Amino acid sequence: MWADESVVRPPSVGGQAPGSEQPGPPAPGVPWHHQAAPAAQTPSRTAPSVGGQAPVSEQPGPPAPGVPWHNQAAPAAQTPGQTAPSAGGQAPGNEQPGPPAPGVPWHNQAAPAARTPGQTAPSAGGQAPGNEQPGPQAPEVSSRAPSGFSGPQVGGQAPGGTPPAPPQPPGQWGRPPGGQYQPGVQYQSGPPPSLDDVPMRRAKKSPGSGWRKAVHHVSGGAINPGLSAEELRLQELVARIRQPVRGDYRIATLSLKGGVGKTTTTMGIGSIFASIRGDRVIAVDANPDFGTLSQRVPLQTRSTVRDLLLDPSIQRYSDVRRHTSQATSRLEVLASERDPAASEAFSEEEYRAVARILQRFYNIILTDCGTGLMHSAMSGVLDLAHSLVLISSPAIDGARSAAATLDWLSLHGHDHLVRNAVVVINSPRAGSPNVGIQQLREYFLSRCRAVHIIPFDAHMSEGAEIDLHRLHKHTKRAYVELAATIADDFATDHRRYQP
Repeated sequence: MWADESVVRPPSVGGQAPGSEQPGPPAPGVPWHHQAAPAAQTPSRTAPSVGGQAPVSEQPGPPAPGVPWHNQAAPAAQTPGQTAPSAGGQAPGNEQPGPPAPGVPWHNQAAPAARTPGQTAPSAGGQAPGNEQPGPQAPEVSSRAPSGFSGPQVGGQAPGGTPPAPPQPPGQWGRPPGGQYQPGVQYQSGPPPSLDDVPMRRAKKSPGSGWRKAVHHVSGGAINPGLSAEELRLQELVARIRQPVRGDYRIATLSLKGGVGKTTTTMGIGSIFASIRGDRVIAVDANPDFGTLSQRVPLQTRSTVRDLLLDPSIQRYSDVRRHTSQATSRLEVLASERDPAASEAFSEEEYRAVARILQRFYNIILTDCGTGLMHSAMSGVLDLAHSLVLISSPAIDGARSAAATLDWLSLHGHDHLVRNAVVVINSPRAGSPNVGIQQLREYFLSRCRAVHIIPFDAHMSEGAEIDLHRLHKHTKRAYVELAATIADDFATDHRRYQP
């Protein structure tokens, strides 16, 4: 009978209208891959309805009991335009997943069929289509998904795995502005990290003398014993000499007795400052009795302090430099008048005028005073001096002259210079002195700030141009220690002593 029909159609089930295809129930005990697959639907055909519903949806059969979900027969894929059957009289157009199989872990449950664009999940309990009603919750299971596996959530949540946690904002150091903490921001106590806290290992400085230098040279630099205690001490002295100066610093060197090395001491201190510091240092010859300070440097100009005062175009450093002579140590010297009558007329006001010019361009100003304390310029020298260097010889007469100078200064309003003075015991001749140097040292320390002993040096006793490279190492070291002691007073506030 069916063979006579031009179009072969399967019989309908439950009185359904022909035109739909209903798959039969799976055979018990037969694996799913041995079951007969339902015929694929064409875009124009629809699955038969169940319970008298309109043939617009396809209803999958119930899962076979005791068969894992991955062995169940998968429902036929829906083509665009098809809709899943409704459950419980619901309107077609929604998709309802079946109840979970009892006793089967969640990751073995059958996943709901993927919905194509335009499809909606089936409603439950007669709800209007377009709403989504979660199915019954599966019992809580203790098994967990393996790492990296994302499956449907337990407890009625939508499948797809746990959503990733939102990224945390970076931590902030200290308290927030205004004292209000923002939610979700981690605040860390203490100061923020700094590059100053990064540890760093410094290379040792190469030794400059002694057996340490020989070992470093022979080993080709592979063995570096480091600096000796003497070299470390010298570095400390150099650091003290290079202390910054507030404005300008004026030093006066004087002695009531001639021939004790006042001029050579002035040149020694100035040369050390000029060679180590690197800034501008000048020595002024204020001796009214034909001073010899300019004879200790190469003569580069015939100008004197008088020519500097008469120059009307002093505007910059180069204008002053054309009146000075410079030694190999970069120490500049401003010569005095060579005519004793003219130099005697060098008054206090003129010295103050010279000091006002020099302090604009020089950091350290040394003044080589004469042997007299009563001439006119000496009053201006003592009023403007920040520090005093008193020269004495290692003899009784020289020590008494120095002590008389300290007494005169204390009685004439310069007690601050006495307390801040540095006494220099200069040895003008070779050999051991005939007096106790230690006793002289203790006497002057009871009245002044420091006492230094300068040993005899053949180069300094020549009375000619002074070159630091020709000094004996002990003499040069003594001048470095003297300059470092004077530089310790650079940090003192001397603003009350203005020219």
